[in-house]
Amino acid sequence: MRIGIIGNGAMADALGTQWRRAGHEVAAGSRSGGLREAAESGTDAVLLAVPYEAAVQVVAELEEVLRGRVLIDCTNPVGPGFALLTAGGPAAAERIAAAAPAARVVKAFNLCHVDVWRLTPPVFAGRPLAVPLCGDDEAAVSVVRHLARDVGCEPLNAGGLDRAGLLEATAALFIRLWVGEGADAQAIAPPVAFAGS
Repeated sequence: MRIGIIGNGAMADALGTQWRRAGHEVAAGSRSGGLREAAESGTDAVLLAVPYEAAVQVVAELEEVLRGRVLIDCTNPVGPGFALLTAGGPAAAERIAAAAPAARVVKAFNLCHVDVWRLTPPVFAGRPLAVPLCGDDEAAVSVVRHLARDVGCEPLNAGGLDRAGLLEATAALFIRLWVGEGADAQAIAPPVAFAGS
């Protein structure tokens, strides 16, 4: 696949490196140079890997380039005190989709610290990391599902883009538990056998 990455920070580097290892052609750019070119090069998928505070404006500036493209949103609208900046809605992913309505937005890769995405593969106690995906376009979700597997993860269908806010709120909760409390957030969920039917 040809993947463009909007941004050149840690997430762009981590996921871009993994996808290059998997044989994909990856180009990244930032606001200081190459942003439009990176988006244009992502004929199969474009990863939005900029801070949430800049995401909507950046996407709006690239609206025409992103038309029809799979746009992967890995942003987290989490502010000081682990506050969810989009509380009350709409979700960050929905705001991004509104800024480029012809793009096919999929929320993914937002629940883990960048160091997790550098693991090859991210497997814990023999279990591959699960990556929830939210999107309304099944073909776009299928592309992101493939890219999650290429990182060594197990993609999970988390519903449409209207459920992306739940992923974003989960990230805010997990970050607070991990960073603020030093807690094992994984311990809050029982194995599926005990989750009820």
